[in-house]
Amino acid sequence: MLHPPRHYVYLDAVARAGSIRKAADQLHVASTALNRKILEIEGEVGTPLFERLPRGVRLTAAGEVLLATVRRGLADLESASSQIEQLQGLVRGTVRIACAESVANDLVPATVAAYQQTHPGVQFRITVGGTAALVRDVLNDDVELVVAHDPPAAEGLQVISSVPQPLCVMMRPDHPLAGQESIRLADCERYPIALGAESFGSRRLIDRLAAKLRLSLRVSLEANSVETLKFFAFTTNALCFQFRVGTARDVGRGDLVAIPLADRDLAGGKLVMAARAGRALPVATSSFAQALKAALEAM
Repeated sequence: MLHPPRHYVYLDAVARAGSIRKAADQLHVASTALNRKILEIEGEVGTPLFERLPRGVRLTAAGEVLLATVRRGLADLESASSQIEQLQGLVRGTVRIACAESVANDLVPATVAAYQQTHPGVQFRITVGGTAALVRDVLNDDVELVVAHDPPAAEGLQVISSVPQPLCVMMRPDHPLAGQESIRLADCERYPIALGAESFGSRRLIDRLAAKLRLSLRVSLEANSVETLKFFAFTTNALCFQFRVGTARDVGRGDLVAIPLADRDLAGGKLVMAARAGRALPVATSSFAQALKAALEAM
């Protein structure tokens, strides 16, 4: 493994931690020594890179510019190390993925488990969150891959795979709407609803259509966890919304049924896997991306 320049590691660690002391603990160095190194780098650059705050530090505008280059350098070095290992017949490394909760409980871990059967030297780190945070993570090189629902178009995002992903209504099998083949959002207006947080891709679609149709949805619970929403629907007979990929386990167990929403504004969703445009992915990440692409397109 090629080791990155020490000042790259120091700058990245302090920026991520937001504190010289915390970064020093993570790097196993003395905070005074780390602070001297940061001051030395700032002296070479000729301008402060961090704003000293009462409780930590924050990047200055100059620091943000330099750190973007530093992180690209770290990512490129990791990719070069990975390619050298491939030339030696090795496939190792750590694949970092940011994904929506709808795929974090089944699809992604199942694909990881299958991949590790033939690539036991590859480790994985999975981050779960809302669409905006997921996209930000991949653009900042905090992760190599993102799997998100309907991410906004971004100049720095390179789409690897995009598959249709309709939005469904989930409910208990004894719910009055459970026998329908399809449902419109207006049909849900009479019933209590468990609704995802504003960071959810599904929430933005629902809010937009509800405003367009002037619907008053009876929101009984709002949460930023898909599992919380589904469990509430199961225990109270409320309705919740989930993209089709996240419905399989509950439907298979018979706990809930999933019925597609017929509204045109809700039926055209996409599940997208992407990376930062221009980034040379490490070999393990590139290899896994192809396995995950096959799993997505086989849904």
